[in-house]
Amino acid sequence: MVPDTPDVERVLFGENGVAENLRAGQIVVDMSSISPIATRELAAKVREKGAGYLDAPVSGGEVGAGQVCKVANQVIVAATIEAVGEALLLASKAGVDAEKVRTALMGGFASSRILEVHGERMTKRTFNPGFRIELHQKDMNLALSTAQSLDVALPNTATCMQLFNSYTAHGGKAWDHSGMVRALEIMANHEIGQKAK
Repeated sequence: MVPDTPDVERVLFGENGVAENLRAGQIVVDMSSISPIATRELAAKVREKGAGYLDAPVSGGEVGAGQVCKVANQVIVAATIEAVGEALLLASKAGVDAEKVRTALMGGFASSRILEVHGERMTKRTFNPGFRIELHQKDMNLALSTAQSLDVALPNTATCMQLFNSYTAHGGKAWDHSGMVRALEIMANHEIGQKAK
């Protein structure tokens, strides 16, 4: 389990890499979140040596879901964080208590784990990680580069990536990914919980 695609390539096929000593019947278990396209290429190289390759990135969701599933998960998480941020920011800017709105929404169709956990982070202003923005940026980059290679448009994913980029420029790369809301707040010149002007 290493941070990104070049790291996996180096561990497997670099000098003194794992692949030098692979034998038939052995299995490489990759628990990193890396490019789904690169994963297929690496798995093919490992299989040429007679070994197996298990694509099992670590996520807060299902264990061993695979690179495409992990990236898809991160697309949904980012878009949901963005939607929760917009809703709570709108409520706050309109002069309504955003925490009361969050609580009310938890009882309806908009209820989600993101609204519950990250919505509370937004209203309580607690952005210590959790899952850092810089790591989510890496996953969004994987999603966007994979989409480009498959000729798939992911407009909301691109928007979420730009919001992450914006807040990283304001020093927030190590904050929890719920801190994406800060980029929205900067554009609105209003923080959730602040009295409406």
